[in-house]
Amino acid sequence: MHSSDRRVDATALKALAHPLRVDIIDNLAMGGPATASQLADRLGESSGATSYHLRQLARHGFIEEDAERGTARERWWRMVPGGLTLSPTDLRDDPGAHEAALLVTRQLSDQRARHVDAFLRRGEAEFGEAWVNASRLMTARTRLTQEELLEIGDRIEQVIMDVVGPLRDREDPDGARTVALQFNMFPVVGVDGPGPAADPASSLGDGGAK
Repeated sequence: MHSSDRRVDATALKALAHPLRVDIIDNLAMGGPATASQLADRLGESSGATSYHLRQLARHGFIEEDAERGTARERWWRMVPGGLTLSPTDLRDDPGAHEAALLVTRQLSDQRARHVDAFLRRGEAEFGEAWVNASRLMTARTRLTQEELLEIGDRIEQVIMDVVGPLRDREDPDGARTVALQFNMFPVVGVDGPGPAADPASSLGDGGAK
């Protein structure tokens, strides 16, 4: 967990567990501050629906008003600085929170797949060959113990945060584009047969949603 990350408790997690709210979070994270009307256009929803869900996300501390952009007629919203981390120890005694965590992580996974698909289909036409050549879609296969998996995940996460962290709050340089840096690491289902029974709450892992 990075020092600037927010640990999401069960109450906030249940508030986030709505497909449109997760989509709003993703749009604000990827595209920057926006109004309810802009988000409605992007997501194919009514501005009334996005306005309602924006207020709920703000109530639970996921987003905040961007006062520098807002006007008397229209409010702008932005992500609260820092990442989000799910803690399995906060969910063990709350089946509702566990179900909410599964919904949120599935939705986030679907979003990642949609971003990759859009890049593969339209990346070169939209950004050009140089941007495509500078990008990476990487999978490395190996065999690990549970302890090794945890250690490698922690090390790679720290490297990513060391590289990306200093770039988050700077002024955008000329030619900058929004870039999604993703890292996936998990035991491959169906290869080695069933493993020992696991605590359902621990299946998310620390940092399950970022």
